[in-house]
Amino acid sequence: MFDRLPPLQTLRAFEAAARLLSMTRAAEELHLTHGAISRHIRTLEEDLGTVLFLRLTRRIVLTEAGAEWHSVVARLLGELASEAQRLRGDDTGRRLTVSTSVSFASKWLAPRLSRLRAACAPFDVQMDVTDLNVDLRQGHVDAAIRYGFGQYPNVMAERILEESVTPVCSQGYLVACGGLEQPARLLHCSLLHEVGMMANWEQWFALVGLGRKHIPRGPHYSHGSMAVEAAIRGEGVALARSTLVADDITAGRLVAPFAHLRLKAERGYDLVYRVGEKDHPKIVSLRNWLAREVDAFEAR
Repeated sequence: MFDRLPPLQTLRAFEAAARLLSMTRAAEELHLTHGAISRHIRTLEEDLGTVLFLRLTRRIVLTEAGAEWHSVVARLLGELASEAQRLRGDDTGRRLTVSTSVSFASKWLAPRLSRLRAACAPFDVQMDVTDLNVDLRQGHVDAAIRYGFGQYPNVMAERILEESVTPVCSQGYLVACGGLEQPARLLHCSLLHEVGMMANWEQWFALVGLGRKHIPRGPHYSHGSMAVEAAIRGEGVALARSTLVADDITAGRLVAPFAHLRLKAERGYDLVYRVGEKDHPKIVSLRNWLAREVDAFEAR
C-alpha cells in the first residue's frame, strides 16, 4: 500500500500552495523556485489523476477535489510534525498557544484559564494576548479567539459566541443618578464609550426611541475592558459588551438597569485555526472546552 503514496515533496508543495493560494508564496516559504513548486504539483496531479488547482490569470483556486485533498494532507502532515517533535524531545507539540484580544482575555478568558488548562491537560496552555490578528500560518500560535465578522483570510473560523450591548454602571452610580428608571435619564449621566464600536450609544438611543442626538459627551476608551473598569469605579455608565460584563454583574460589581433593552453587536467571537487542522487534537480539545464554557455562560 505504501508504494502508492505520492512523494513527500509533492505533498509539502501542494499543502503550502493550497494554504497560501499562491505558488510564489509557497516557493518562498519552502525555499524553492516557483518552477519547482509548479512541477511538484503537476507531478501530484498526474499521480492522483485529478486536477487540484484552477490556474487563473493571476491566481490559483482549489478545485473541489483539491480542497478535500488539502484537508487530509494538512491534517496528516501536522500529525507527522507533532510526532516528530515529540520524538526529538521538542515540547512545541505539547504546547497549545491561543491568541486573543486584551479585553476578552482579561474579562472572560482569564477567570476560566484554570479550567481550560485542566480540560487540555495533555498540553501546556499558553496565552498570546494582543489586539493584532496574528498570522497563524507562521506556526507560533495554534489557534485564536477573534472578535470580528467571521471572515478571515486563509484560515478556518467557527462562531462560538454572539454578543449584545446594554448600559451598565456601579450600584453607587445608579443611586447617584436617581435609579435610572427610564432610558431618558441617561441623557443626564456621564457616558463611557468604547472607540470603534459600531453598536454604540447613538445606535442604542435610537433602539429605545430617543433618537440619535443630544448624546452626552464622555470619556472614550480604546478597549472595552477599560470602559467596564471605569464603570466599576463609578465614573459613569458604559454601553458594555455582554461577554465582558457578565461576571461583573453576577458578582455585583455592576448592574444593568435596562437589561431587557439590548442591541445586537455587529461582531462576535470566533475560534480561528489553520486550514486542515479542524481535527487536530489541540483544536478538538480547545473547541470542546469552549463549547462547554459557552453553554454554561449563556445558560447563566
